Amino acid sequence: MVKVKQVQSKADLRKFVKFPFSLYKDSPYWVPPIIKDEMETFNVEKNPVFHNAEASFFLAYRDGVLVGRVAAIVNWLEVKEQNMWKMRFGWFDFVDDLEVSQALLEKVAEIGQQHKLDYMEGPVGFSNLDKVGVLIDGFDHIGTMITWYNHAYYQKHYEHHGFVKEKEYLENKFLFANADPKIFEKANMLIKKRYGLQELNFKSSKEIMPWVDKMFDLFNSSYSSLASFVKITDVQKEYFKKKYISFINPEYIKFIIDSKDQLISFAIVMPSFSEALQKANGRLFPTGIFHLLKAKKNSKDVIFYLIGIRPDYQNKGVTAIIFNEYYKTFKKRGVENCIRTPELEENVAIRQMWKHFDPVTHKRRRTYRKQL
Repeated sequence: MVKVKQVQSKADLRKFVKFPFSLYKDSPYWVPPIIKDEMETFNVEKNPVFHNAEASFFLAYRDGVLVGRVAAIVNWLEVKEQNMWKMRFGWFDFVDDLEVSQALLEKVAEIGQQHKLDYMEGPVGFSNLDKVGVLIDGFDHIGTMITWYNHAYYQKHYEHHGFVKEKEYLENKFLFANADPKIFEKANMLIKKRYGLQELNFKSSKEIMPWVDKMFDLFNSSYSSLASFVKITDVQKEYFKKKYISFINPEYIKFIIDSKDQLISFAIVMPSFSEALQKANGRLFPTGIFHLLKAKKNSKDVIFYLIGIRPDYQNKGVTAIIFNEYYKTFKKRGVENCIRTPELEENVAIRQMWKHFDPVTHKRRRTYRKQL
């Protein structure tokens, strides 16, 4: 018999965070999170997302052995401002036992029904900056720090329990050698001259900080038309600023401004920390931090995390300026592989943007939904 227990203590929450470490201990593709960071993500007092969201965490046991977990999430900005009566769930992991996954999903459904929500969707996080989607193809590729990895049997569980596909995401990668500068060098000069634009490059995190709030405002306006977008609030801006900006190589953040010094585009790329995180195995100390710092300095793989363009400048070739700047940076640092974060299958515009780089789709993932 499966018993489901709600997380009530810090010790329970630590079990919740550490469960995947045992579930994936033999996988060469799973990338562990930093335990301390995961604990803070779920801490109501430290993560400002809880100003507008609530979450319950559940652990499933069979015969006293921990066999599954799930986070049940309501984002009230989404419900009240967007009128999307959705019950979110994420951090959903389980052994290959249909009774276990069903018991956990039933807890999520109960909360959704208590709030009179219309449907449940997952796996998703609190907002658009969190991880998304269950992997359905590409299990033999190493994960990243910004995506979930899962066993191949997960898809079977969703569909057995009556869930249907909601959204599909593609993950693509290409060789940096595929980037032919002739494609964007000339366009870069023409676009800058035509619209009076200028690139901003940075040498330190301190130089970036005055621009970060404007970047998040631009993020909100750039992505507001996408399905299920939840805006970044002011308190979240401060949180992300302190937590992440200093962790990204300054030269991997590119801004484009107009003649009035207004931010019209930004891009964030991160070095791949996947292998470093595997070596750290959830802990920064005593040696984990050194693996991460080494990857930050020397990784030959990079992940395109976010690109935002102000709506009135979209489809005007601004990406040529961004690509031109990254080409110079990547060439100097000896980058070999470029990896893109999950992109909605129907986002044709983003695929058009990358078509000249001969990208390969190496992973697919989905979110699933079910009426309540």
